[in-house]
Amino acid sequence: MTCSKKVLDYAVYLAVRVAVCCVQAASLETCRAWARCAAWLLWHVARLRRQTVEENLAVAFPQASAQQRAQIALRMWEHLLLMLAEITHAPRKVHRSNYRWHLHVPQMKTMARQLLARRPLIIISGHLGNFELGGYLMGLHGFPTHTIARKLDNPYLDRWVNAFREATGQFILPKAGSSQPIMELLARGGTLVLLGDQHAGESACWVEFFGKRASTHKAVALFTLTASAPTVTACVYRRGAAMQFEMRVSEIVDPAAPGFDLGSIPLLAQWYTRRLEDLIRQAPEQYWWLHRRWRQAPPRKRNERPSLAA
Repeated sequence: MTCSKKVLDYAVYLAVRVAVCCVQAASLETCRAWARCAAWLLWHVARLRRQTVEENLAVAFPQASAQQRAQIALRMWEHLLLMLAEITHAPRKVHRSNYRWHLHVPQMKTMARQLLARRPLIIISGHLGNFELGGYLMGLHGFPTHTIARKLDNPYLDRWVNAFREATGQFILPKAGSSQPIMELLARGGTLVLLGDQHAGESACWVEFFGKRASTHKAVALFTLTASAPTVTACVYRRGAAMQFEMRVSEIVDPAAPGFDLGSIPLLAQWYTRRLEDLIRQAPEQYWWLHRRWRQAPPRKRNERPSLAA
C-alpha cells in the first residue's frame, strides 16, 4: 500500500468516525426524523439508484400500482438510513442487561433447541430487516455464530467494522478462501450464518425469485448437504420503534430427517430462495431493493435453440 493510499484511507476512516459520533450524539427519535427527511431527498431529488429500485419492484410486485411501489421504495430508504443509525447506537444502548428488550424471538424454543444441539446449524438470511444486528443480538443471547463477509478495501474501516461485528460473539470469516474453515466449523457443530440473496454470476445455480430467474451461490446449499446440517431461513425485522426487533423463522429442514427430499443443490437453493421471498413479502419496505438481484439473463440450456421471433 502506497503512502498516499494510506493517508486517503485513514482520512476516510476519520470522516466516518466523526459522522458516527454525530449520529450517536442524537437520540434515535431524532435519527428517525433525519432518516425520513433524507429518504425523501434520496428518492425524489437525488434519485439515487432509482431506476434499479423501480425495475426490481416492478418484477417483485407487478400487480401493485406505481404509487404503491414508490411508497415501498421511499420507506426502504428510510429503513436503510435508520438501520445505519441503529448500528451506530447499538454498542452504547444494547448490552447484556437489556438485550431481551431489543429482540423478541417468538420461536425461541425451536431455535434454542437447534442452537444447543451438538450438530451444526446453518441460518440463511438475506438483505432484509437489520441483518447486521442479527448476529450482534444472537451473541448477546449467548449463541456464537460465524458469518461470511467481504473484506473492505479500506483496512482501517475493515478492522473497525469487524470489531463491532465480533464484539458480542459473532465471528467474521473472509469471503475468499474460507471453504476449509467453514467445513471444520460445521464438523465441530458450529453455527454458520449466510446471506442467500446475492447474485453469483452466470455459472451459479439459477432459481426462481419473485417469478424471475436469478443466480445464487451453490456453496450455500453445498454446506448444508455436505455437513448434513439442519438449515433454517430467518430474518430480524424492525417492529415499530427503532432498536426494537423480532426474529422470524420461516422454516427448518434437516438433511438427516426421514423423507428429506431436497437432496440436490438446485432443489435446496430453490427452497431457501422461496422461504426468503416469503419473509420479504411480510415487510417489503425492509428489503434492499437497490441491489441488482436480476442483473443478467440465465444461460441458455444446451438443447435450447435461440428464438426466431423478431
